[in-house]
Amino acid sequence: MKGIYFDGTRAVYREDLPMPEPSATESRIRIHYAGICNTDKEILKGYRPDFQGIMGHEFVGVVESSPDPAWIGKRVVGELNAGCGTCIYCRTGREKHCPDRRVIGMDGKDGCFGEYMTLETHLLHQIPAGLSSRQALLTEPLAAALEIPKQVHIDPDSSIAIIGDGRLAYLIASVLHLFGAELTIIGKHPEKLARFEAFGRPVLSTEDTFELVVEASGSPSGLELAGKIVRRQGTIVLKSTYAGKTLVDMSYYAVNEITIKGSRCGPFGPALRLLEKGLVQLPEADFYELKDFEAAFHSGSFKAGFAISPL
Repeated sequence: MKGIYFDGTRAVYREDLPMPEPSATESRIRIHYAGICNTDKEILKGYRPDFQGIMGHEFVGVVESSPDPAWIGKRVVGELNAGCGTCIYCRTGREKHCPDRRVIGMDGKDGCFGEYMTLETHLLHQIPAGLSSRQALLTEPLAAALEIPKQVHIDPDSSIAIIGDGRLAYLIASVLHLFGAELTIIGKHPEKLARFEAFGRPVLSTEDTFELVVEASGSPSGLELAGKIVRRQGTIVLKSTYAGKTLVDMSYYAVNEITIKGSRCGPFGPALRLLEKGLVQLPEADFYELKDFEAAFHSGSFKAGFAISPL
């Protein structure tokens, strides 16, 4: 099987990978499209130092075998985190926080940068018939953006800042502007910021302060900026994940009673519905062959991915 394998140090293209064999509770999926996330790039920098295996966690595919025959032949996307099923987190609907979870393409589980992958069947979501596979590929990152209004109240009368001008920031702006709130998007690249004009006010810097700041820069400097522009008793939502550490003066946040909320994976069902109804319009990805993964990883397009077995 063809795929992109991370050996603990670097990514390599291989054509000798074994066909994945599903467990009794897993389905096997033929991958048609796979998307590159910034997290995949951070893995190459050491974000997941213990991981070795096939990379990737954003995919569209078709189920070829399953313990539930109703899934066979269905076009699907799938969630990342497979828990143990018995711990307090799994029993209370928080499987993504299971201490023993496996995370596709990142932790103990091969991902989707290959021709086939296996996934726990209960993590699958069927793609609506009217939604293209290329648009459905953005379900996972859009779901991550939708986690924010699940975690914090979005006041339409409140001022909100988004730090970052990349893909994740764009997805977050696509969701939050639907609430009618006034958005300010703070970035470093004028050409990228121009894409945000439909959502709010894109700026390179600001002297304003905000009740809610969403940090989605993908850089350690983002948290420092968030601390400067959030109001006292305000809230910072952290979306960035990256290799390395950052120093934080926690007494500043304590004295100013600032809430810091970590945020990652979100709900797939609402993401699929927003895409199906056209309420969120996202640029399509540029696709590469698996063997051209280095070019794909260095792509400057809005989104890059792999057309492995295009529909």
